[in-house]
Amino acid sequence: MPERVTIYDVAARAGVSISTVSLAMNSPTRVSPAMRARVYEAADALGFEPKTEAVARARRGVGRIGVLAPFSSYPSFYARLNGVFAAARDHPTEIVLFDHPWAGAASPLLSSLPRSGGRLDGLIVMGVPMEQAVADRLRESSMAIVLVEGRHDHFDSVRVDNVAGGRLAADHLVERGYETFGFVGEAQRSHRYRSPSENRLQGFRERLDELGKLLHPQNITLINLHGEDPPQLPRLLRPPAALFAHSDTVAARVLREIRSRGIRVPQDLGLMGFDDSELATGLDLTSIRQPLHESGKLAVELLLDRLRDRDAPAREISLSLRLTPRLTTATPG
Repeated sequence: MPERVTIYDVAARAGVSISTVSLAMNSPTRVSPAMRARVYEAADALGFEPKTEAVARARRGVGRIGVLAPFSSYPSFYARLNGVFAAARDHPTEIVLFDHPWAGAASPLLSSLPRSGGRLDGLIVMGVPMEQAVADRLRESSMAIVLVEGRHDHFDSVRVDNVAGGRLAADHLVERGYETFGFVGEAQRSHRYRSPSENRLQGFRERLDELGKLLHPQNITLINLHGEDPPQLPRLLRPPAALFAHSDTVAARVLREIRSRGIRVPQDLGLMGFDDSELATGLDLTSIRQPLHESGKLAVELLLDRLRDRDAPAREISLSLRLTPRLTTATPG
């Protein structure tokens, strides 16, 4: 029985290094077309048979991009994912999804991906704070990394300013004539990082204070977004009053609870959310739009740029927020 042809044999016949053969088979976009052709001709001549998946990808020149996000927990990440698909459509790229329920649960998965990611050329990490130990592990790998809604000095990133979003909400509600204010956000599962909810609350509270308004601590309610119980509402609101919910999803739950108590929106209580999703459009909900689809597209573009130039300085793109006023914050009175 003839001996099995190995990667060493292919490298010797092609006159290249073993690492070049490996790249040509497993990460073809990182090898020039001429070099790929040289490796493939040697492999064909020797009858070399790498794993089927690697062969298929190599022949197509396809790279693999992983996307890690809490898809099962937050609808906003599906909008970002659609942006990823739109940007990847024009490139020979496969998208591999990794889901996690919440930010704290993502760290073990992130740490293991360099070993278990299945030949990923790059990874887009969405909505996960980058702990230093995890960042060090990823930097040791060969993957290009882009962060969405996170930042680290050594990785490219796309983000919005959530503190500025909270300030924008405060400006709108004060301009509309509201006098008392409440905030409904998501309860933190871990205090090792600051969530978007915390940052939006910070901006909301700071701006109200600058405008001479008070956000009373008892008017801040944090809920378990994935629980079954109806959300508790702030108790100290006096008309004309308004609530800022940290997302459209939270605002929708609040709106249902408000209406079950016979409270009218906007006549008795103003309400606004964040994301400006299809949910906000359907509910006629005032919301702050963050460019979710665009953030996914930009993440892919940054990643492809990084694959072409590994030594370029890390780039951070900050996207603009825009308020969309609707019925739920019509002028009180």
